[in-house]
Amino acid sequence: MELALAIGIGVLIGSGVWLVLRPRTYQVIIGLSLAGYGVNLFIFSMGRLRVNAPPVLDTGRPVDPSLYTDPLPQALVLTAIVIGFATTALFLVVLLVSRGLTGSDHVDGREP
Repeated sequence: MELALAIGIGVLIGSGVWLVLRPRTYQVIIGLSLAGYGVNLFIFSMGRLRVNAPPVLDTGRPVDPSLYTDPLPQALVLTAIVIGFATTALFLVVLLVSRGLTGSDHVDGREP
């Protein structure tokens, strides 16, 4: 499973970088989103998935960190998803305005 996760992260990041280097604005926006999804998946995978483990500590017993899941990566990924969605929506609005003003959707505003 680790190999499949690593390949998935690599494909998302690689596709995102390839699309960011494209000349059209819409492809750049999709590339940024794919790279963001790859980073989110990487952060989420660093959280150590534990099956049937409580996410919070009990105060009555001694603490053994290996028995608990780490909620921080999940919180970071959830926050990153919300921020990424809002940023993508803002970029799409800027894309539409830019295309209306320049008549082109190229990054530099000019057709080759």
